[in-house]
Amino acid sequence: MSFETLPPLLAQALTTKGYESLTEVQSAVIQPEAAGRDMIVSAQTGSGKTVAFGLAMAPELLGDDGRLPPPAWPLALVIAPTRELALQVSRELEWLYAGARARIATCVGGMDAAKERRALAHGAHIVVGTPGRLRDHLERGALDLSALKTAVLDEADEMLDMGFREDLEGILDSTPEGRRTLLFSATMPKPIVALARRYQTNALQVTTVSAERGHGDISYQAMTVAPADIENAVVNLLRYHEAETAILFCATRDNVRHLHASLTERGFAAVALSGEHSQNERNHALQALRDRRARVCVATDVAARGIDLPTLTLVVHVELPRDAETMQHRSGRTGRAGKKGTAVLIVPYPRRRRVESMLRGAKIPVEWVSAPSREAILEQDNARLRASLMEQAELDEADWALGAELLAEKSAKEIAAMLVKSARAALPAPEELLDASEAPPRRDGPRPGFEDTQWFRMDIGRRQNADPRWILPLICRRGHVTRGEIGAIRIAANETMFEIPSALASRFFAAVKRTGQAGDEGADVAIEAIEGAPREQAREHKRQGARPANGDRPNRPRPPHSARPFKGGGARKGPPRGRG
Repeated sequence: MSFETLPPLLAQALTTKGYESLTEVQSAVIQPEAAGRDMIVSAQTGSGKTVAFGLAMAPELLGDDGRLPPPAWPLALVIAPTRELALQVSRELEWLYAGARARIATCVGGMDAAKERRALAHGAHIVVGTPGRLRDHLERGALDLSALKTAVLDEADEMLDMGFREDLEGILDSTPEGRRTLLFSATMPKPIVALARRYQTNALQVTTVSAERGHGDISYQAMTVAPADIENAVVNLLRYHEAETAILFCATRDNVRHLHASLTERGFAAVALSGEHSQNERNHALQALRDRRARVCVATDVAARGIDLPTLTLVVHVELPRDAETMQHRSGRTGRAGKKGTAVLIVPYPRRRRVESMLRGAKIPVEWVSAPSREAILEQDNARLRASLMEQAELDEADWALGAELLAEKSAKEIAAMLVKSARAALPAPEELLDASEAPPRRDGPRPGFEDTQWFRMDIGRRQNADPRWILPLICRRGHVTRGEIGAIRIAANETMFEIPSALASRFFAAVKRTGQAGDEGADVAIEAIEGAPREQAREHKRQGARPANGDRPNRPRPPHSARPFKGGGARKGPPRGRG
């Protein structure tokens, strides 16, 4: 579609921005039958919605001469669910209405409210904000909507899901009766229909969501991994794809913090986004991604809503989404504006059937693939290095001079090999993964070296958040043994049992006593030898009707965060801890 039907100032802005044509939703909202009417627009994220409602509100903003009046009380109001989305909307409208010299005020939580009030007092043509902050400015008298001509609710379904219904109703009740209301929502649940019925009149329904759920420009993949291998699978995915920008979704703040620290330690340029970060920290993180100083973003669902990164081509669901809707909202961060993207679900093998059922019900086409192996990653590295080194490069005299010096000392073949090795050294090492096609087979008999063992008991269990990944280093530290010298570990509710080869048992127990002094790390965990294997112990307790050996002991405090493992593996039942 040409831009001839658009106001000249907006047509020029689109051309300058590089638009050659309008997207489906942008064309739909400026059709003649849409002029002046309320609208309910169903469109996926990434379909150009912001520019769409920017074009749709133009007749109410621009006069007959195609220009805006002097700034006073706002003529248009855009309400968005999150700070990031509101800031993104402001940036989009700024370039779209730059030629008209529009004054746009942004009002979002976490920013300087006094500065926002001053901006409103100086006058604005368009106000963009989050429900809570807009309601606050209304109640304080800083925001006057009496002159409003258009109200836009962006991602209305998300706002209702986040509990903003009361704020939205309070804001809309403060707007003039004759104003135009544009409601944009990816889905149309009953609460959205009720909101539209209350605040819209004879609304035109525009649907650009295809019958096939999911995004046509997103390739969905799922891979089964061993639960203990989730973090390693994330590393290999990042290394295999080497995406310009990737976003990794976790369920809780704790897991965002842990995964971010782990990736940074491995050499990835990563930033974190969760509810514990201030708006200033979020802005810095997003700017680092836009500047290419960082390439990986680890985030919770709430923190990632509304993020728009043009270079984002990979979304990884490190922890399984609660439902198909959440999966689509997460995945919709990529595959935007006609660009291709990949969304990958990491599925612990015990949860594969549940995930398959969710995907079938949502009609999302998913390709089941294997997690990238070390060999596949190295092959990809070779292809990328070959392409990079074969590119034409601009060389100056100093480069040629150094090259000549190197050739005088070494052969061209040797120099090329060293160049390749240097390039490889800058890349994080891929991980070896377990075979997760099915649950690990049971071994017949003990593994070599553990035919004769001594069992020990620790007074911590599942209720104290016991996990082999931090228990193992504790045992090594207390008993002066290596990981290979520790056999099976059995974790019960309030105790943990493990085996040490009998030949090492005396030396191990002597070291445990020496390291059990007050002040030593892990000294508060009691370790004692027991007779027989754990199952024999349990049968004996049951036969005698005795209580578990440490059943009357109080729960010990959780281990420090640095000792706790990343807990991936799927959606939790009930409200997650530390969400967003």
